[in-house]
Amino acid sequence: MTGRLTGKTALVTGAGSGIGRAIADRFVAEGATVVYTDRDRAAVDEAAAATGGIAITMDIADEQSVEAAFAEAAAQGAAPDVVVANAGVQLFGHDAKVADVDLETWNRTVGINLTGTFLTVKHAVRAMLAASGASGGSIICTGSPTGLNGEGSEFAAYSSTKGGIHSLVRSTAMAYAHDGIRVNTVVPGYTETALVTSISGDADARAGIVSRTPLGRPGTPEDVTGIMVYLASDESSYATGAQFVVDGGMTSL
Repeated sequence: MTGRLTGKTALVTGAGSGIGRAIADRFVAEGATVVYTDRDRAAVDEAAAATGGIAITMDIADEQSVEAAFAEAAAQGAAPDVVVANAGVQLFGHDAKVADVDLETWNRTVGINLTGTFLTVKHAVRAMLAASGASGGSIICTGSPTGLNGEGSEFAAYSSTKGGIHSLVRSTAMAYAHDGIRVNTVVPGYTETALVTSISGDADARAGIVSRTPLGRPGTPEDVTGIMVYLASDESSYATGAQFVVDGGMTSL
């Protein structure tokens, strides 16, 4: 049976766990050839092996590593026409209101989230432009409601990087629309991954999040995968430079 992504090749960053792994697994289920990338070699090997995907180690904050990962994917016959720039970090316990954020936290968050997304998008565009007979491609970045509204006031570094990603997506979408490269942002709300739950998943915090979510529950990684499939597929051929919010209605309050 063919899936919605049959014939597509996708590269997903941060695919060793959490949202990234859920996206990559769903893409495989929809028929795509999927390159799982993560800087955690053991995690990405395990994730890719479970679905028959391709595992490549990639540190998004290191341009040589990003460039090498795209080159390795091409060498394995998996030059992507879909790239999901999902990897990122939120430094709970260090990020704070702007007057309380130390420079090390700021620099690390910017280096991974904003610079890392920039490098992923940069080399995704180059790969798509260079592909023989290319007819464009789809780049999908993971944003956050904290980059859109006041919910990010307690996390100055993280919310600033996510706001920057939203702007990067719009400028890239406009720059390469004539090349058929579509660039969009998916904005998940609070999503219960193993990492998030271990850091900030106490009962009171969870109850507070649920109380501010009209649909009455936190998100799961699988909640994000449907919109990702849509944006990776030809069904979204007229969508670019847009934000697709998947947050249970929180940002509408």
